[in-house]
Amino acid sequence: MNIGIFDRYRFWIITTPFIWVGLFIVLASLLLLCISFSATEFAVVPYKSLFQFIDGGLEIKPDISSYQALFSDSFYIKALKNSLKLAAISTFFVLIIGYPMAYTISQASDKNRLLLLILIMAPFWTALLIRIYGWIMILKSNGLLNQFFLWLGVIDQPLQLINSQTSIVVGIVYTYLPFMILPIYSSLLKIEPDIIEAAADLGARPFQIFWRIIFPLSLPGVVIGVILVFIPAIGEFVIPDLLGGAKIFTVGKLLWTEFFMNRDWPMASAITILMIIIVVAPIKVVNNILNRG
Repeated sequence: MNIGIFDRYRFWIITTPFIWVGLFIVLASLLLLCISFSATEFAVVPYKSLFQFIDGGLEIKPDISSYQALFSDSFYIKALKNSLKLAAISTFFVLIIGYPMAYTISQASDKNRLLLLILIMAPFWTALLIRIYGWIMILKSNGLLNQFFLWLGVIDQPLQLINSQTSIVVGIVYTYLPFMILPIYSSLLKIEPDIIEAAADLGARPFQIFWRIIFPLSLPGVVIGVILVFIPAIGEFVIPDLLGGAKIFTVGKLLWTEFFMNRDWPMASAITILMIIIVVAPIKVVNNILNRG
């Protein structure tokens, strides 16, 4: 009896993804959780072990000072608020810009659709760091945008576009736009044209067709796009660091500072655990709502 390759290695094919997730997500998260309840120590390993063997027995001595500082220190609270605000604003603009683009691509002919999708993905052929440096050249005081406005006579002195929250939003919107367009485009392609034609035959206006038929049916793609943009935008480090300057602190910059500059691993781990909770909880709620629908 011939046994296919899949049947022969069925166990390893199925279990390998679970092993990967268990090692690099579950186990890593548990390690971070343990470190977050440890005390900071100035040593090669900059934290005290949570588990200690005393008189032949195992004792667990949790230290909640990192969490106390996280919820009481205005510096950490402000960084968290900055990250959530910038991520929310950026996600909103990505959705506003990305939805019409996704709809346009879905309505294009097959030949033009392929070309438009290639253009959407083209920025990924260049490294993120180079693209962000390109935005620095555009937004700085003597950059292309200010020079263009001066040439038009709209302004008489350069605008402060770089090292601001606005520049961070611009960078995030530019970087994550494809992550919004592609899921929405995929949802729009699944809508049967007969439904739209039937609504038009029954006298529905274009706006009514969009708002009552197209948008609700594309909502799963919108939700996925929002998640794909909002979650990484919260912990973004490169864009806030290069476009926001030293005065604007976000969670990503805070984690880098705590891990590598202050070597306060318990605090950095506590911030990471808090971000995991903030990210996973809304996803769970949205998933339950979609499953009910």
